[in-house]
Amino acid sequence: MERARHLLVVDDDPEIRDMLHDFLVKSGFRVSTAGDGREMTRVLAQWPVDLIVLDVMLPGEDGTSLCRSLRAKSETPVIMLTAMGSEVDRIVGLEVGADDYLVKPFSARELLARIRAILRRCGGPEPVRERPRVLGFAGWSLDQGRRELRTPDRVVVHLSQGEYALLGTLLERAPQVVERTELLEKHRGDTSIPFDRSIDIQISRLRRKLEEGPGGSALIKTVRGIGYQFTAAVVDHGESVSSGISRGA
Repeated sequence: MERARHLLVVDDDPEIRDMLHDFLVKSGFRVSTAGDGREMTRVLAQWPVDLIVLDVMLPGEDGTSLCRSLRAKSETPVIMLTAMGSEVDRIVGLEVGADDYLVKPFSARELLARIRAILRRCGGPEPVRERPRVLGFAGWSLDQGRRELRTPDRVVVHLSQGEYALLGTLLERAPQVVERTELLEKHRGDTSIPFDRSIDIQISRLRRKLEEGPGGSALIKTVRGIGYQFTAAVVDHGESVSSGISRGA
């Protein structure tokens, strides 16, 4: 029997924590809760977590700072909750590595839909193939089996779940232009809304990471009014063999 996915809800409001705990448990998840960053850290040290629902306004270290720290060492998906509804506030959350966001007050059913969409996206090898592959481009390589992106100098570049999924889609479709609306539908499911900038922010983060290695500039082209195009030739090196490449090689 497949194990229940483990969610961590981090919010300083006990009523919200209890409500989400009960609702998500009834929806088939295992749920832990925390009231601040210290409790969150304690839970993460004890058990593996599949996704974190993280409030921005927390006592002590705020959710934005916690998300930034988490992203430096983990790929665990994060959905941020914010009482601030401005576009700037949402962009800041996405910039520090959140996979999605919801503005309070929100529907628990909408949160559930977003959680399920992210877990579906992160639940298996990307892109869609029967077996994980190693895709090469401009000296870089994306190993789908190990879920690793390596520069031409063989340095591993950390990707969030959203960045990894987007890069996989662009590589699989290269040199075709992938429409922005298609990326929204594929990587956020039915929860995307018109003019949602989450894809644009994640593309921007992905571009910056590609620029960390030689030959990484201008690999993702913006086709104004349509979407994005991967400009380099993509070579399929065959099936991923996890034992064939060691980290740091």
